[in-house]
Amino acid sequence: MNEPYRDRELVKTLERKIHDVYPGGAVKIMEVCGTHTMAIAKYGLRGLLPDGLSLISGPGCPVCVTPSSIINAVLELAALPNVTVATFGDMIRVPGSDKNLEQLKAEGADVRIVYSTYELIDMASSEKDREFVFVSVGFETTTPGIALSILEAEKRGIKNLFFIPANRLVIPALEALCLSEDTQIDGFLCPGHVSVIIGWDAYRPIADRFHVPCVVGGFEPVDILTAVYEIVRRVSKGEAGVANAYKRAVSEKGNARALEVMERVFEPADAAWRGIGTIPESGLKLRDEFAHLEALSHFGVHLIESPDPKGCRCGDVLKGVIIPPECALFGKRCTPENPVGPCMVSSEGSCAAYYKYPKSE
Repeated sequence: MNEPYRDRELVKTLERKIHDVYPGGAVKIMEVCGTHTMAIAKYGLRGLLPDGLSLISGPGCPVCVTPSSIINAVLELAALPNVTVATFGDMIRVPGSDKNLEQLKAEGADVRIVYSTYELIDMASSEKDREFVFVSVGFETTTPGIALSILEAEKRGIKNLFFIPANRLVIPALEALCLSEDTQIDGFLCPGHVSVIIGWDAYRPIADRFHVPCVVGGFEPVDILTAVYEIVRRVSKGEAGVANAYKRAVSEKGNARALEVMERVFEPADAAWRGIGTIPESGLKLRDEFAHLEALSHFGVHLIESPDPKGCRCGDVLKGVIIPPECALFGKRCTPENPVGPCMVSSEGSCAAYYKYPKSE
């Protein structure tokens, strides 16, 4: 199925087309999805681009942008008796101020990796003597599923399941990046998975306000290079606007049912992003109807921010200020086996991508 999107001749044709329209000088395109970052590194796509045309990573890894305050709160909850903390896989190794969930699990804490929140509903239903906390991390891609599980838990009358809503929204983050003095961005390679939910037209306010081309791309080499070509073509002509280079999956308005269920359960809230700071209405909180399911309030745990480990530059990586090898810890004190920061932990993290595919620079 994916073979046409990995066709060598198509890749070569797109490489030539990008070189033909490239206007010269420094052009920076930010990919806003961790899956894009990993695919770009895996297929060596940076090596096909003209000198001066850069693909830089942004805050597209939900685990990576989760602030230390959330991580530390989760660790505090995991240490409580009769509490089970459940999360998706990458979160278990993200360092807190002192340790991570994997280490707490080794010390006896009940920490579980789940692949679906419906697994968690079944656990809570069958183990009524325990209280379960799900760490809800993700962008619009996973949020509708979380919302549905909350509705299902309420429908079943489950009383021992709680949530930490650490979900984030993409559009406010793009706005914050465009307003930042740290990062110059000439175009956005917009995330395919998120765009399935929100639709490609959601990027129009960013393109119009900041005169930055926004192009949605898929995850195969032809997908990505098609999107890069369209961005470079627009930059060379001084055009902005929005385009969809992932038409087989993304529509103009997205998934109306998914957006509806998100809005039914959550409402926008100011949220902290690692390395970026607090972005207005970039997170989600439970609506009043579901506020009793919020874990931090239920257990009386407060968010306390702590500084990143000394020398860790995950924040600058997430803003596209540097590429991972420019961090002094990269590949030395910070490796996938012994990560210092979250960008080396997650399978969507920029540092993990550069480390796994060292020729990707």
